[in-house]
Amino acid sequence: MAASLSFLTSSFSSLSFSSHVSQRSHALTLPPSRVSKSTTFPSLAVSASSAAAAVSPAEPETVDLRRLVKSRLPGGFAAQTIIGTGRRKSAIARVVLQEGTGKFIINYRDAKEYLQGNPLWLQYIRVPLITLGYENSYDVFVKAEGGGLSGQAQAISLGIARALLKVSEDHRQPLRQEGLLTRDSRVVERKKPGLKKARKAPQYSKR
Repeated sequence: MAASLSFLTSSFSSLSFSSHVSQRSHALTLPPSRVSKSTTFPSLAVSASSAAAAVSPAEPETVDLRRLVKSRLPGGFAAQTIIGTGRRKSAIARVVLQEGTGKFIINYRDAKEYLQGNPLWLQYIRVPLITLGYENSYDVFVKAEGGGLSGQAQAISLGIARALLKVSEDHRQPLRQEGLLTRDSRVVERKKPGLKKARKAPQYSKR
């Protein structure tokens, strides 16, 4: 009987110790956070009004250029006298020259914007005027279609050279010496049946 009482007392003492440990373990506290309540994070949201305000200024410029072209070219491109047509690959450019300060307007847009600021394409369209020393003497108005920007730039160059012939026949020799009056007839070669492209053949298999 005494042995059983001692066993019960020891078991009760162990239970009380475990409950004491569990209570102490719940009493553990974490260190305070270093982020203060006054800290504010910048907002990443962009309002629709600010985005629209960033895009809208480009529209009045296009409208102004369209009005300028219509005021400078009454009756359209076909009614003008100093006009030339240039072609390259599948691109066609109709060019009108008028006395001015050297502006280039392509499809109612500034040439630098239209040709994406590419220095080579911008050089193509300026070479005929620079050859004759007219880079600041004529404004150039262009209506281009078809092909890519590279083909259109070379078509504009040929159109300007042909338009300059209508200014004076004396321009033919210097333009001819620079090769600016020659139409580049190279175009993409057609695909052939049985081949992957114009000339590329599939890999040969012996067996």
